[in-house]
Amino acid sequence: MPTFAYSARDKTGRKIEETAQAPSKDALLEELRGKGLLVSSVSEQKTVSRAKSKGMGQITLFQGRVKLRDLSIFYRQFATMINAGVSLVRCLDVLEQQTSSYRLKQIIREIETEIEGGASLSRAMGKYPTTFTQLAIGLVRAGEVGGVLDETLGRLATFVEKDMELRRKVKSAMTYPVLVLIFATGIVLLLTTYILPQFIQLFKDLGLQEDKFPAPTRFMMNASKFITHKWWLAILIVIGMIIVFNRIRATKTGKRYYDMLALKVPVFGSLIHKIAIARFSRTLATLLGSGVPILQAMETTAGTISNDMISDAVLAARANIRQGDTIADPLAASRQFPPMVVQMVSIGEETGQLDNMLEKVADFYEAEVDATLTGLASAIEPLLIVFLGVIVGFIVVSMFLPLVEIINQLSSQ
Repeated sequence: MPTFAYSARDKTGRKIEETAQAPSKDALLEELRGKGLLVSSVSEQKTVSRAKSKGMGQITLFQGRVKLRDLSIFYRQFATMINAGVSLVRCLDVLEQQTSSYRLKQIIREIETEIEGGASLSRAMGKYPTTFTQLAIGLVRAGEVGGVLDETLGRLATFVEKDMELRRKVKSAMTYPVLVLIFATGIVLLLTTYILPQFIQLFKDLGLQEDKFPAPTRFMMNASKFITHKWWLAILIVIGMIIVFNRIRATKTGKRYYDMLALKVPVFGSLIHKIAIARFSRTLATLLGSGVPILQAMETTAGTISNDMISDAVLAARANIRQGDTIADPLAASRQFPPMVVQMVSIGEETGQLDNMLEKVADFYEAEVDATLTGLASAIEPLLIVFLGVIVGFIVVSMFLPLVEIINQLSSQ
């Protein structure tokens, strides 16, 4: 979505100058007015920025994504230097020289130029929404307001490190099944496109007519002909299905149904749900612990959750909180949050330790995700071996079944 820079005033008359993503200018205006803001100007930002210092000329910044690892190092080193009393501009100058990411280096240079021009760090970071999330910008803004920028940057670094660890575990668990599927596909293609046609020709040379081949053999013959002569059609069909799927998923209704079904898929649905709960808990705990207001924290948290069912439940809870309700009650009513999470949130509200309780919930569910992934990998391994054995076995049997027909013909003569 395009990014817009806007200027507005809230109900107290305080001037707000920030950036936000929206489908269109009118959609953003409607959203801001719904928040009670008096908008004075809205302008779309360009995706190409001009370096204003150190003679860099025109540089295209949006040519990829900055890796989470680079961002984690950036936040951690930034927090350390701020805590040591180093000035903001000096910190950025050191970080620019130290980072190994070329794109992040250019972005840091742009932020440094903005700050030297009088902008705040959060506002400068807000100009790069594809690199710095709303969570990061919100935490930095809270740190600036509360005078604890080093603490919020440290929390942000910890959050990114936890997120990286969770992603690493998921990728690690999925690596073996993907490799086995690629290997199985290669074997099937080799058998159907090279070995099977040679067997078929051999049987024809022995005098067996094609219409006398057993049904499994004829099925594999047709599959072999399709793969050999119409492979381009198979590729077009796969690409078409992917495009249609992505188009449907890009719609609000399609995305909602997809997320609903994803939570109901056996085994994987439970894993997706646990990952979403862990992200919700970790994000909200980080925001609240940094002093971000609860309504803003809930809105930002909802934006970090990829599953619309859980994200909508968080937004519904936020709407109830605005009316004076507790956090736990609407979360329980949504039926998307387990009783343990609801009880921990309720205890946190009663004791004034909500961020600490959410941290414990996040730790628990991250451990649950780890255990689920370990169990899933152990269960998938034999299943994939059996699946591969069945597929290869069917192909091999279909190649040798015509021998039975040839033997029968010879014995009847």
